[in-house]
Amino acid sequence: MGLSRIPFVSPAEHTGEIMSNIKFVVRVSHTGTRAHAYVQRIGKIPFQMTTNRKLALIMGKLTAEDAAKAIQTARCVPELMPVHVNA
Repeated sequence: MGLSRIPFVSPAEHTGEIMSNIKFVVRVSHTGTRAHAYVQRIGKIPFQMTTNRKLALIMGKLTAEDAAKAIQTARCVPELMPVHVNA
């Protein structure tokens, strides 16, 4: 007796959930301060920062990596924070 073939159903389709994409925000830690800042807007110079995560700019991975490299200094330590966005 052979095994019957069951079509692949993704977990999101199975449970009826909305598929989500992963985007990123750039969180910056400044030495000497406890509060983290997030990139709010990318302009020419300097980047506009905010301490409110809800106002942070949500961007793709390549853009976030470029922003993190541009901000990085001896006193600023940027890191990418993943954010789930409904698609």
